[in-house]
Amino acid sequence: MINIAKGATGSDIADQLFSAGVVKSARSFFGLAVGDPRAATIAPGAHLIAKELCAKDALTQLLDSKRISGLINIFEGAWNSEVFSQMIAAGFNAADITKAAKNSTLPTGFKSLEGLLFPAQYSFADGTSAADAISAMIERSAKELVASGVAKGDGKYSAQDLVTIASIIQSEGNTQDFTKISRVIRNRLEMGMPLQMDSTVHYLKEDRGKIFLSTASTLLKSPYNTYRNYGLPPGPIGNPGSQALKAAANPAEGDWIYFITVAPFETRFTSSNDQFSKWKVEYKKNLRDGLFRSAK
Repeated sequence: MINIAKGATGSDIADQLFSAGVVKSARSFFGLAVGDPRAATIAPGAHLIAKELCAKDALTQLLDSKRISGLINIFEGAWNSEVFSQMIAAGFNAADITKAAKNSTLPTGFKSLEGLLFPAQYSFADGTSAADAISAMIERSAKELVASGVAKGDGKYSAQDLVTIASIIQSEGNTQDFTKISRVIRNRLEMGMPLQMDSTVHYLKEDRGKIFLSTASTLLKSPYNTYRNYGLPPGPIGNPGSQALKAAANPAEGDWIYFITVAPFETRFTSSNDQFSKWKVEYKKNLRDGLFRSAK
């Protein structure tokens, strides 16, 4: 096991491998790393690695995520509960995670930790506390909020509102449609229409990967049910990535108030209820025919 420090250079890693008896020559590993762009993706943290390896095998093992202790991969749109499950799998104590989440320091203006554990790959050294791990995720999120133009709000919506919008965008569509979905959300909010976003109900039901939403589900009593309630839900419904954050701050121009994914990777937008109703018939047929199932 060797610990790769955050910010370690190729030369640092080569010397460390040589000192630990992993490779016979620091120079040979460094030469290989310089010529292989994958070497730049070596994650910091504790790596389980054999000794007396050739440079090529040493690099292969360093790039194997299964050999990294404390590795956590947060996918875009992940719920905090899913992040915490990954932390437990990586060796963090469940009680410590709960305590750290409850006592975490949030950016100014935020009331919810949901939405602030930025989606990325994290590698934590042995002995890292749950509090420090969560703080690192929040710190990364704070930087992304600034970079995406979300951190200070936009006059109409606070920073937390924009993260909430971004989390819905992330859950509702594909990257190429993000800015249009952002516009639909804003248009509905400004018209006083309920958002009626399936993703908010899937969140409260903890239904990951579901497409169909039953009528009974739209009647559930919860502030997160955007079929029963007007305005945004109380907070984010997941942790949005950078593209969703940018889309929340920079919606496309358009008068759309409806959108529907009629087939995998085919989302249509309209301001006409009649057109939306026709597309809905097409969507239901495709759902019955198994188009969405085959796309998984």
